[in-house]
Amino acid sequence: MVMDSEEQVMRLSEFIEEKCMSKLLETTGKGHKSLVIDFAALASFDPTTAEELLENPEEIVKAAELAAQEFDLPESVPKLRVRFKNLPETQKVAIRDIRSDDIGRFILVEGLVRQKSDVRPQVVSSRFECPSCGNIISILQLESSFKEPSRCGCGRKGKFRLISKELVDAQGIVLEETPESLEGGEQPKRINVFLKEDLVSPISEKRTNPGSKIRVVGFVKEIPIIHKGSKSTRFDLLLEANHVESVEEDFYEIEISREEEAQILELSRDPKVYDRMIASIAPSIYGYKRVKESLLLQLMGGTQKKRSDGIVSRGDIHVLLVGDPGAGKSQLLKRISLIAPKGRYVSGKGVSGAGITASVVKDEFLGGWSLEAGALVLANNGLVSIDEMDKMSHEDRGAMHEAMEQQTVSISKANIQATLLAKTTVLAAANPKFGRFDPYGIIAEQIDLPPTLINRFDLIFPIKDLPSQERDEKLARHILNLHQDPSIELQELPTSFLKKYIAYARQKVRPKLTDSALNEIKDFYVSMRNKGGADERTERAIPISARQLEALVRLAEASARVRLSDRVTKRDARRAIDLISYCLLQVGLDRETGRIDIDRIATGIAASQRDKIFQMKEILAALEGKIGKTIPIDDVLKAAIERGIAESEAEEIIERLKRSGDVYEPRFGFVSRI
Repeated sequence: MVMDSEEQVMRLSEFIEEKCMSKLLETTGKGHKSLVIDFAALASFDPTTAEELLENPEEIVKAAELAAQEFDLPESVPKLRVRFKNLPETQKVAIRDIRSDDIGRFILVEGLVRQKSDVRPQVVSSRFECPSCGNIISILQLESSFKEPSRCGCGRKGKFRLISKELVDAQGIVLEETPESLEGGEQPKRINVFLKEDLVSPISEKRTNPGSKIRVVGFVKEIPIIHKGSKSTRFDLLLEANHVESVEEDFYEIEISREEEAQILELSRDPKVYDRMIASIAPSIYGYKRVKESLLLQLMGGTQKKRSDGIVSRGDIHVLLVGDPGAGKSQLLKRISLIAPKGRYVSGKGVSGAGITASVVKDEFLGGWSLEAGALVLANNGLVSIDEMDKMSHEDRGAMHEAMEQQTVSISKANIQATLLAKTTVLAAANPKFGRFDPYGIIAEQIDLPPTLINRFDLIFPIKDLPSQERDEKLARHILNLHQDPSIELQELPTSFLKKYIAYARQKVRPKLTDSALNEIKDFYVSMRNKGGADERTERAIPISARQLEALVRLAEASARVRLSDRVTKRDARRAIDLISYCLLQVGLDRETGRIDIDRIATGIAASQRDKIFQMKEILAALEGKIGKTIPIDDVLKAAIERGIAESEAEEIIERLKRSGDVYEPRFGFVSRI
């Protein structure tokens, strides 16, 4: 056996010298404390050792570390760890399929990080001194409980003096199965993963943040469950990690090769780059060119700016689609969450406030309370698609306000006060109030969402499904062709390339406004602001607010990113202005005055309507001076008609004033001011 282990060290030493020498020098030169070996390279060099590694991993990993120690390593790396990656598919095990037979084997597991403990020191070995003879006894601490020597060579039993202990950093994470790997009504299963040493260094720790999708190579161990002070016959499983790598990175972590960079730069120089990319956003859905253009700009995003006073203005563009059923909203959402890395898709009634922001849960594995991140936090630097937003409860929707504007989620529960980052783009879809749009009604009144939440969306698109023979014929042909031949190639650019292009634009391009673009946006904003009512007596409509001004800048920056340009030109500004104008005309138009009124979206009450409410209050005050405290409703209606307010509108305003607590009805047919 001794000979065998020596032989293993010798073989692994040969392998490192032949195949990994340059990597070893590079790793130690940078001060890294681990050498990552590709399993495929080891299998082609020495199949016997590779096979032995899968069955007795701890032994082979120790032998590999001894082999690495034989080389002349710098003093900054006293103990080099050996990590193995790229295990064969046969070693890939689903979390739910891990059994007692797997204990001690080398396996590969994929999943989402749900919880993560703090990094804490753990004892790996300790040295004791015998008080009688002064003998030094070393004990390896491999168990979960601290071990002390039971007797010394001189025959002494009892207490020994602890001289020193060797500590390493350790951390526990909870890994959960990914949703796509589940079938039917299965609940995702979890396993505890133990990380130590360089796997919890500040650089590698970022990989294991909650919400990250990771691939863990490690060996399965059993840990006894302590039941009422004694060990139980049942054991818990633990995966001791040997190597951790990210599977799903956000836009800023995707690696792009030299060849891919050359292809990306070539496409950016194409004069038709916009058309080609818009055509590739959702090729199987017919039409909606403006919506697809806005989704492309949403994926690109604006640049986040941190000002000198600490105020941060977001770069993410939020888009809301409100449309008739069967208009393809859900398909658009599903498609965008496929293109965006860290894309999450959630829907209506299946979403709670805690599930979308964050919750505090009782922690079984690590003890105490811990934070569990929701969809908006898990998709930090990614995108969340929220379908059926109108079906969410009022309280749950209220939880999103902070995450959408400040891009943080604050939690203050169970003695945990925390602020989590949620730099997440939101793409939401909802149905109108009565299931389908009334083509003659006011669109803003048919959106069944609170005005405060609607106001946080940069672009709002009403999608109407109105019969039109020419359009319906093209749509039917498009859908039926897809059914006839589902493999028909529609998109110009493959999804993987589109993802890389967007990631490259986000990583490398930070566009700045040019003077011409700045003046274009300023002129549009000022001219729109002064299109309100000229009559001083009436309430002036506010066509556009500072929120839309910031949205214009974000959209213009995203437009420049499509071309990979670091300058926002006048043309980019015009593209942003066209999109905002289109949305405002659709949603913010006041039919009575024919003007755009942002208050329709922001407050739910148009300026013309608010003007009538003020007039009604004046009428009530005047009548109170004439008649007294109790005013007949008929007199109020008569006075309102004289001022040009229709009787039905006046009645509606009185009801609204009753609801808001401005007036009350002391007896039938009479009102009094409060």
